[in-house]
Amino acid sequence: MSYIRLNDSVNEFDLEIVSSPDSDGTMGRPPLGMKPTTIRLSTDTIRRIEALVGNRRLALFIREAVENELQRREKPEQRKE
Repeated sequence: MSYIRLNDSVNEFDLEIVSSPDSDGTMGRPPLGMKPTTIRLSTDTIRRIEALVGNRRLALFIREAVENELQRREKPEQRKE
């Protein structure tokens, strides 16, 4: 219930707001499918990585290094004969 004052008298009226969604309900960019985590590296290691790839590419370098190492370890070992 809402009230409005007109010419020194108070009038009462009902106000109903009906919203119709103009999208599917999601906002912003889609999730990236990544979970943040914390790792600890020595400052020397960080400096070495940044010297190779730049200071804005550190996270990308670490993701790629981890993915490469996972692929290497998941491969079945080749038997030496």
